[in-house]
Amino acid sequence: MKVTGLALVPPPTAADLPKVTPELLASVLARYSRSNEGLAAILAKVDVQNPDASIDRILKFVDYGHASIGGLTGGLAVALDGVSMWLAYKLFEIAQMADGQESSTRYIAMDAANVSSAEELGIPSDLGPSWRELLASAFAAYHSEYSHLDQLAGAEPQRVRYPAGAKAAVMTRLRKNYALDRARYFIPFATHTNVGLVQTSRMWSQTVKHLASLAQPEARRAADLIREELLRQSPRLLRHSQADKSYEEQARQELAASVAMGRERLSAAPLADEVWVEVAAATPPWLGETQSVAESLRHRPNRYAQQGTATRRMRVVFAWNNLALAELRDLNRHRTGHRYTPLIQAGFYLPPEIDRRNHAALLERQLALTRELLERGSPAYVYSLLLGAQTPFEHSTHADKFIYEAELRTGMGSHFRYAEHLSAALRAFCARVPGAREWIEEGTAEPE
Repeated sequence: MKVTGLALVPPPTAADLPKVTPELLASVLARYSRSNEGLAAILAKVDVQNPDASIDRILKFVDYGHASIGGLTGGLAVALDGVSMWLAYKLFEIAQMADGQESSTRYIAMDAANVSSAEELGIPSDLGPSWRELLASAFAAYHSEYSHLDQLAGAEPQRVRYPAGAKAAVMTRLRKNYALDRARYFIPFATHTNVGLVQTSRMWSQTVKHLASLAQPEARRAADLIREELLRQSPRLLRHSQADKSYEEQARQELAASVAMGRERLSAAPLADEVWVEVAAATPPWLGETQSVAESLRHRPNRYAQQGTATRRMRVVFAWNNLALAELRDLNRHRTGHRYTPLIQAGFYLPPEIDRRNHAALLERQLALTRELLERGSPAYVYSLLLGAQTPFEHSTHADKFIYEAELRTGMGSHFRYAEHLSAALRAFCARVPGAREWIEEGTAEPE
């Protein structure tokens, strides 16, 4: 694992603007809220050659708490190379106000060398050899199915749903993607990926505190490395990023709940689709909603356009019983509202183009190892999961954000499987809000 902080510098077009460090920016804006002098007068008192003295002087004067001004630092960028897909998922789950990106499974090396050691991940020593053997078998299945699916797409091009008039290079890329996206369910959740996040000191402090509270050694190591890197840019505001009792206790209880549910529901059989959607549009008696849902939606030229108050005030909770980890990696990155999953294996998904009978032995071994880790209460059970593992997943947000997600995740280029999930959720939503159906642009995910 390697963690790198990225220091932002102004472009040439902004060379004449005031130069401030992240914490100097936060302190100046804090002083700004306690003054009627204007920004220029405050900056005139700042010694840019000795920003630390200026920061301490301002913070002492305005008496702001660290959390209060931590959001004023602007975005601090951090890149984490060589972390597990589990840790990348956890970072996006925790950092719900961050902007970020993760490496696509289409561009990651798929072999056992691209995984941390059993010791680094906290795999019990006596299970290390069987865990390594499982990973090797999973990667072999991935490569075997990719080759089969690539040949299938070449022999039966109608499966790929090429756009009309597509050039040869585009058709080759789409054929490869067809195979890659269906073989990916064999990828171990322990596989290395890269992830980059940008957020303020305040949010980084909470993220690091949360990571430091988790039972997985990888998470705690990441917390230490991120803190060390960010202290170079924001030493005062990252000082309070050690785990406290509240974070540790909630992490303990959530792990215990996941282990208990995992033991109860553990299975490698395919789990049939179920979707659940709840909508709440109640408003205060003295602040009712006067706009129709149609008026909220019908003026939009595309999914990025503004929606009205009728959908922005409407609360939506949607959930699936069987979201595969492959899709969880994508849907978990939607930053609005709250997402929750116990991260268990209640079933195992494979697309219809793959004959699961050919992989019965692999799935049985994977199930046995996961069961043993769960029986021991080991937090390392997450590293025995493959991306085909199906887990319950819930997202609570507002209707405008749900509609955006549904349109995005069924639109052109969407992965076939999460398009199916979002289409099901959209049908359930429109059954409860029929006035929305006409104005929502549900896509067909063609071409993927």
